[in-house]
Amino acid sequence: MFNHDSRNFWREAFKWHGSVTPLVMPNVLFIGLIATVICLLAWLEERFYQVEIGLEIAPFEIAGAALGLLLILRTNAGHDRWWEARKLWGGIVNQSRNVVISGLSYGPSDPVWRDQFVKWTAAFPHVARCHLRGEPLSPDITQLVGEEGTAHLAASVHAPSCVAMQLADLLREACDRGTMDRFAFMQVDRERATLIDHIGACERILKTPLPLVYAIKIRRFLALFLLTLPFALLHKMSGAWLVPIITMMVAYPLMALDQIGIELQNPFAKANLSHLPLADISANIEKDLLGFLREKQDTPVGYAANERLSLH
Repeated sequence: MFNHDSRNFWREAFKWHGSVTPLVMPNVLFIGLIATVICLLAWLEERFYQVEIGLEIAPFEIAGAALGLLLILRTNAGHDRWWEARKLWGGIVNQSRNVVISGLSYGPSDPVWRDQFVKWTAAFPHVARCHLRGEPLSPDITQLVGEEGTAHLAASVHAPSCVAMQLADLLREACDRGTMDRFAFMQVDRERATLIDHIGACERILKTPLPLVYAIKIRRFLALFLLTLPFALLHKMSGAWLVPIITMMVAYPLMALDQIGIELQNPFAKANLSHLPLADISANIEKDLLGFLREKQDTPVGYAANERLSLH
């Protein structure tokens, strides 16, 4: 989803898919309808009762600036959550690689142990993705750890921690057998523990949305501003038919900013626009880790040491 071409101005200016326009347009049209009704009532009052209704425009200029600032602050808060989630998943990418590289380099040369260790590590991002999105475990996990391993994960209280526990058991097994020294064990286990730290931070973002009172107050302020704006435009336009159009032109960017803040609150849910491509990230991690395993299997035992000796 990040491979879009931002250099084409007009294509992105009128792009429908991935935009908040379909979400806010019904509300914008509703505001336009209300503005039309207000204009009609104002015309009837002026025609039959010789009474002019209207408001001064100056308070709306001040209120509009304050409202725009509040919406920008809310959008920035949503973007901060989105960007933090992306950095955390970047950390999962790096830590997964570090765990496998350290395990393959310092762990036992037993091919069965290596295969299990790499595949359980590759399963971690898939499990984390399903956990954060509230989805059932994907077939990618079954391909890596088998049906028995998937069933064990499905029955666990916290699936990402269950994967981390499987990795800890494999590391302890290697250490107890004497095929991994204590220092290497502590180093790899520290990398493994960091994976859980990243998931915990993602869960914090997921379970702590922006304060509801903040969202209610902004939307109440926005509704009050847009519903009273036609009264201030009645005697400022050359034609009354311009009032609904101008009102909708003001409502569209304000409501779009409000909706963008909502969409960025949960960067993991697929229902939200611009959600993180967790499936692609997980697939790339799996491809890298399985590639490390194949490279290690194809490298002859003692090859690296012989190469270092040949350089001297």
